[in-house]
Amino acid sequence: MVDALGVGDLSPGELSGRLGMASNLLAHHLKVLQAAGVVRRSRSEGDRRRTYVALELGDPAVLEVVGSRPMMPGAPRVVFVCTHNSARSHLARAAFERASGIPAASAGTAPASSVHPGAVDSAGRHGLDLSGHPTAHVADVLRPDDLVVAVCDNAYETSLGLDRTAVHWSVPDPVRTGTDAAFDAALAQILVRADRLGHALTDTQES
Repeated sequence: MVDALGVGDLSPGELSGRLGMASNLLAHHLKVLQAAGVVRRSRSEGDRRRTYVALELGDPAVLEVVGSRPMMPGAPRVVFVCTHNSARSHLARAAFERASGIPAASAGTAPASSVHPGAVDSAGRHGLDLSGHPTAHVADVLRPDDLVVAVCDNAYETSLGLDRTAVHWSVPDPVRTGTDAAFDAALAQILVRADRLGHALTDTQES
């Protein structure tokens, strides 16, 4: 179960299907892991009936338990996708590029006209630069061999508007609140995830 959540979040139904585990047994194990502080649940910002399970990657003790370097198939490029391509996807691209030498891009299923100022400011506070990367539509960016990481529940649940399977990071939308704290909290989560994904892909390519 922990391995299945190594680089991305899954709903209980997705976990059950991936592991071939009965829902009642899955619920028991999730309860144990949640009580131990290894996983957390969050409600989808898209389909409010759905929940997602994620590893508590911000806790160093949890990383010691689950391992800091999961393995996954390599990819020549990673594309981070959200709905408006105005905040989380740009922050994820910049964070991943700092953590990994693998090329990255970002896109949206319904891109805004520009990157949100709150994302630009938060990136600057953490030594990241979002300049030179305008918003773009996912159909104009994706290549067949890209690894897609959906950082938005809405984009993930609509299959990105394309016939693609994606890794999912259920990161709360900071634009909804619009505060510096919200953007910094989203970026803090993204930084840990980007580092973990970068290690996973780099280790795969070097093995």
